[in-house]
Amino acid sequence: MSSLPRKQSVTAQDVAHRAGVSRAVVSRALSNNGSISPDARERVLRAAEELGYQVNFLAQGLNRRRSHLIGVMVSRISDPFRSSLLDALLGEIQRRGFQALVSEIRSEQDLARTLRRFAQFRVSGVIVTSGQPPETLVNECVSQQIPVVGINRQPDIPFVDYICSDNACGATLAAGQLVGNGCRRFGWLNTSHSTWAGRMRGEAFYQALSTLGVDITRDWQALIAPTEGYDGGFQAALSANEHPEGIFCANAQLACGFLDGMRQRGRHAPDDFQLIGFDNTPQTAQYSYQLTTLHQDVAEISRQALTRLLERAEDPQQPSRTTWVDVQLIHRRTSPLSQ
Repeated sequence: MSSLPRKQSVTAQDVAHRAGVSRAVVSRALSNNGSISPDARERVLRAAEELGYQVNFLAQGLNRRRSHLIGVMVSRISDPFRSSLLDALLGEIQRRGFQALVSEIRSEQDLARTLRRFAQFRVSGVIVTSGQPPETLVNECVSQQIPVVGINRQPDIPFVDYICSDNACGATLAAGQLVGNGCRRFGWLNTSHSTWAGRMRGEAFYQALSTLGVDITRDWQALIAPTEGYDGGFQAALSANEHPEGIFCANAQLACGFLDGMRQRGRHAPDDFQLIGFDNTPQTAQYSYQLTTLHQDVAEISRQALTRLLERAEDPQQPSRTTWVDVQLIHRRTSPLSQ
């Protein structure tokens, strides 16, 4: 039985020969890197299309010690806010001419292994949206000139840049909204194993209420959700012994669960209590929730993250920088804008 002849791989040199240019011109045309005339670029692109040539970016990375890949670490992708952030990051990464290498992590061990694997792939940068990478591994990336950016992470590792929503401002807006609407007793809903961003929101809410004249020792309480997400908020509502008039939640999922749990107990917002969440996920705008919430600008967060990565790639030893992205209070039914 005869076998079909194996198709030969098309090389960059083949493209150069077809286009009548040098191999270096082909490289510049296909990588958008370096000076090249429009006519030469057009001839190279046309020749590559005619020959069916595909750029081997991974091989380029082995040659240049850097690929066109950007590693992204995420956890709990099913969470609506994390999903929307990932979507915005993927769009911005592609817009900048890179491809994303996404890895879902479930533990600190996963994070360490993934960071080392990204370095082996010679990624052009790493974006961490979940967990706190070990400083020793970050130093390995720095030594290989791989920039690292953390999103809504605690800014505490040298040579790492951080992009964070302005959690303190958001908590202050929430406190002012609830106090301005006449609430006198206040609650803060979060999990006991909160993220750094969640803890920051709670601390800022506490401070803002105190500044506004609330007697914290008498009129403030912490509501602890037993688990993360919607179920945690639902259970927290069912187990609450006291009923604050104004409640601020660490995130949207907790807030939606809490709202439904209180409904099961026959209590409804905004008549029996007022509720403010954080994230402004699509679910919060649905008719059944209409949750007042803080909006995180995932598009701006993503733009800033890629900008910082590219800037640090040019100057790996520059001091760490933290960029705070504005948040916006979205008024809906659970705590309407006061008249």
